[in-house]
Amino acid sequence: MSIADMFSEFIGNLVIFNAETISLRYGELTAALNKQFRDTESKTANTLQVGSFGRKTGINGISDLDMLFIMPKTKWDDYNKVGGQLKLLQDAKEAIVNRYPTTKVRVDRLVVTVTYKDFHVEVQPVFEQDDNSYKYPDTANGGNWKITKPREEMDAIADLDTLKNSNLRRLCKMARAWKNKHGVGMGGLLIDTLAYKFLDSTSDYDEKSFLYYDFLSRDFFKYLSELPEQTEYAAPGSRQRVKVKRKFQKKAKKAYSLCLEAIDAEEQKNVNEKWKKVYGRPFPAAKEATVRMAARSWRDTEEFIEDRFPIDIREYLNIDCEVKQNGFRKFILRDLLRLRFPLRAKKDLLFYVSEVSVAEPYKIYWKVLNRGVEAIRRDSIRGQIVEDDGSMRRSEKTQFMGEHIVECYCVMDGVVVAKDRIHVPIVADGSDYD
Repeated sequence: MSIADMFSEFIGNLVIFNAETISLRYGELTAALNKQFRDTESKTANTLQVGSFGRKTGINGISDLDMLFIMPKTKWDDYNKVGGQLKLLQDAKEAIVNRYPTTKVRVDRLVVTVTYKDFHVEVQPVFEQDDNSYKYPDTANGGNWKITKPREEMDAIADLDTLKNSNLRRLCKMARAWKNKHGVGMGGLLIDTLAYKFLDSTSDYDEKSFLYYDFLSRDFFKYLSELPEQTEYAAPGSRQRVKVKRKFQKKAKKAYSLCLEAIDAEEQKNVNEKWKKVYGRPFPAAKEATVRMAARSWRDTEEFIEDRFPIDIREYLNIDCEVKQNGFRKFILRDLLRLRFPLRAKKDLLFYVSEVSVAEPYKIYWKVLNRGVEAIRRDSIRGQIVEDDGSMRRSEKTQFMGEHIVECYCVMDGVVVAKDRIHVPIVADGSDYD
């Protein structure tokens, strides 16, 4: 499989499979609001699909959707008063609940959030201005009006995508696959902003396509890794501020290194697996690997979180691990690995969630995966996904040598919104868990 074929199939695997359902929900919400505020039931008038879905940069598993409902200008005086911002959101909620009484709907600070099984829609009632910007309600501190300019952002993305041979939107999608794979807590607009800035800064990919996406990946992650740390960026088109929730440079540097390894392996049979380490399951496997898997003699018990929940990483989660043995003081696993101390047998490991930015309620899940010759010989790769018992901790013991991985997932409203992993390399006389 050539580089072009691999990346072309990869982009195809990122297509939003439930786009028809999403569009249907947008239409239903629009009809409910039009009925309330205009006494019509149009599913398409007076609405604007914004966010990643509107910019056409979202990928399969998208869960955080955004929609503007354009209010009649005649209603401005009704809401431009003390408490009017909250009243507008409450009236929008009432319109949706009246039409769909079994749907979960709540008023948040800026929007009305409508939650479905695999995604939620943040509905923002707005008043259109003469310059095509929109005033939206902010209920904080007694209420006020703020300005948003999504049309300018969508136009800027579309225009540069055209100038860059359709590479911008594809790069945005590839970056989303990377952040979902590695648990990088970045919002969609931040990803699109950084991809825009990168391609706008170079002409190297103005006429290139899939055949050069290995180099595109390498150069983009190098660009991200070298960006100075800052708290916000200016969005394309609108120049509105886009906040940085968490530093991303370190994980981008790791992705850059993985890209170099994958490029070096271009003529090797494991090149697909190298790229999978960058982009995760959506990247296609080599056909030879599929044949080898079919002929294996050990049980493949590994489970994948994306088979149970959509993945849309937008928050952050950190896990740590205490290493202890009778008669010895405790160590933190990450410190041992950083200092290159070996991890051997007869150790007790306590994995725990040390930090999570997700607001409750949410659920935590764990996965312990054994890799290597010894795991295969023992027919003990594990890899099952289990729900946390409420302690946000998991105890294991080192048993046999090999490379082992512990992953932790935070699931909110049926969507994985944050994740983290720790590699547990155990040497000579020990590793992993039974």
